[in-house]
Amino acid sequence: MTSPRAVPAAPARSILPGTAQPAPVTGPADADECDLFQRVVERAGRRWSGAILFAAVAGARRFVEYRRAVRGISDRILTQRLRELEQQGLMAREVVPTMPVQILYTPTPAGADLIEALGPLAQWGSKHRGALEAPE
Repeated sequence: MTSPRAVPAAPARSILPGTAQPAPVTGPADADECDLFQRVVERAGRRWSGAILFAAVAGARRFVEYRRAVRGISDRILTQRLRELEQQGLMAREVVPTMPVQILYTPTPAGADLIEALGPLAQWGSKHRGALEAPE
């Protein structure tokens, strides 16, 4: 009786784009990548944060422009999220000394990179709008 031939496993690929080295099938690299991915999703996926970032791409700079672009958000939550995004290094706050004083919020380079990374997710949403409108 012959023993079954062992089929070599295909090397695991990293989920991070641009990673040249394949990650091991199990081990610290997998856990690290999963943890990193989860932190990114939590940061971008926090309620209203993604919509605020997309509003910035659409040209929103002042508070009222963000409020107009992000339907349904309260002033309190918008203020809170803008502060959080600023603390996370994703949005920059600029005080313009005019009468009255203007406060401008713009994406930082890291914020712009995150917005660009979320682009395919927005495209998926456009393509599968019906699935998103279905009751959960």
